[in-house]
Amino acid sequence: MGPHPAVAAIRLAVRRVLHDVLTEFHRHADHDRPAEAARRPAHAARSRYAEAGAAGRQSLPERPDTPLVLVACSGGADSMALASALAFEARKLAVRAGGITVDHNLQPGSGLRAAEVVTRLTAMDLDPVEAVAVHVGREGGPEAAARDARYAALDAAAERHGAAAVLLGHTRDDQAETVLLGLARGSGIRSLSGMAAASGPAGRYRRPFLQLDRQAVRKACLVQSLPVWDDPHNIDPAYTRSRLRHEGLPALEKALGKGVVEALARTAQLSRDDADALDTWAAQAELSVRDETGHLECAKLYVLPPAVRRRVLRRALIEAGAPAGSLFARHLEEVDRLITGWRGQRAINLPGRVEAMRQGGRLVIRQS
Repeated sequence: MGPHPAVAAIRLAVRRVLHDVLTEFHRHADHDRPAEAARRPAHAARSRYAEAGAAGRQSLPERPDTPLVLVACSGGADSMALASALAFEARKLAVRAGGITVDHNLQPGSGLRAAEVVTRLTAMDLDPVEAVAVHVGREGGPEAAARDARYAALDAAAERHGAAAVLLGHTRDDQAETVLLGLARGSGIRSLSGMAAASGPAGRYRRPFLQLDRQAVRKACLVQSLPVWDDPHNIDPAYTRSRLRHEGLPALEKALGKGVVEALARTAQLSRDDADALDTWAAQAELSVRDETGHLECAKLYVLPPAVRRRVLRRALIEAGAPAGSLFARHLEEVDRLITGWRGQRAINLPGRVEAMRQGGRLVIRQS
């Protein structure tokens, strides 16, 4: 008799991601080996092998041929299910599996809970396993600040351990919430595309559960008798996502019927495909709207479709030093009016001490 359908579903989702990680890992390894051999002097190679022979049966250190995959685990149902699936699948593949839990220090006893998570992950034979304590600031609000601190800690852990990937337990329900939050902010299509299945530096972060709902993941924990911790912040109405989860989405399903979560997740994928296509178009268009000095020509920008033009402008502003996370729609609208509604406006001050101005039919973007 096979595993429960919920357990089979989470294992299959993780197995697919691990196969992708393995394929990419070996592709990069095969690409790097010829370059390493070419750089190594022949006499150095002979010397190393001579030393190895003199040492009898002692062999040379070999390049690790098994990638390390870490799971980010809070102890909640989503990440515990993810950790169990990783532990199970890694034993069948040429993958090393480890775990990281981040202690945000936002609740009493958070350090003890982090230690419990380490114990549970270690019992699953994950290695390495560690708890990382972080300080959560205030910039952007409590949810954004906690997220920034968490990803900074995960990035550092991945670098420290040389991890090929970090698995995150976001589900289809999390994706639906992310789309609704972007819609409520009046964000563009990129925000409506939600979370990518792979993101971060070189696709470091992988989200195997984006096609699975939260109920199935929790069921997988139940049938495996996995202990889980329910974060009180997830039901605290002081947090926007919590209100959306427990009030907003249920209200939508009551008004529109079941299937809202699936429809929003589908919207995210369609939006991501459109956003990717527009980004590619903008990257190509940017080459044709600059003059010989590298400045953007307003007349050529004007004839671009608005969605493409705004992407070209955003890329130029970020290249000039504006922080991507601080550039909002209102900033791009002001810069865009230098192209489409020129009335002799003064220079526009932007985040990162960047300013944009129109001079002689050119859009000049520079740091002040």
